[in-house]
Amino acid sequence: MSAPVRVVICDDQALIRTGLATIVDAQPDLEVVGECGDGRTGVDLARELRPDVVVMDIRMPVLDGLEATRLLAGAGVEHPVKVLVVTTFNLDEYVYEALRAGASGFLLKDAPPDRLLHGIRTVAMGAALLDPDVTRRLVGRYAARIRPAEGTTRDIPLTPREMEVLRLIADGLSNSEIAAALVISPETVKTFVSRILTKLDLRDRVQAVVFAYRHGLVT
Repeated sequence: MSAPVRVVICDDQALIRTGLATIVDAQPDLEVVGECGDGRTGVDLARELRPDVVVMDIRMPVLDGLEATRLLAGAGVEHPVKVLVVTTFNLDEYVYEALRAGASGFLLKDAPPDRLLHGIRTVAMGAALLDPDVTRRLVGRYAARIRPAEGTTRDIPLTPREMEVLRLIADGLSNSEIAAALVISPETVKTFVSRILTKLDLRDRVQAVVFAYRHGLVT
């Protein structure tokens, strides 16, 4: 058997933190290796324990989840840690900023337990977790605040088909939804996504969404 996914839970509300830990520890393939109630301790724990995933709240004392995420997974971090943001607010601009800071995805705290578990497993495997509906509302609402990058779409080194796939990713579509929209197989979509991430030097789908909005591919 493979080793369980090691998880650190960072939330300032003890009841929520305990509930999350109980749900995660009940799974044979997941293991909570640390808990804390503020972002600074979360950063220290993650650097010490090197978990596979940090489940991170946004609004916390000492150091908020946004800055903690940036310190663990932001640009220039030598050994980034995967961060799954869990928040109460489905239209909280801090969630978007956390994605820009390097988080691998986000969930709402009122999501059912199976979605949390799926999210942890997804992020641990190196994929991004973006709920399509929340992505459209959240990123769409704050897209106007994103500082547009210089240059034009002609400067983006993607084929027309890859650009089409990128736009659909930014719209929050899953691989299966993209496959249906373009009438291609899910395996072909995976290939396109991989090429897009490689060509644009992006880590995951989250960064692809940010890239698309920054370059005006989605409005």
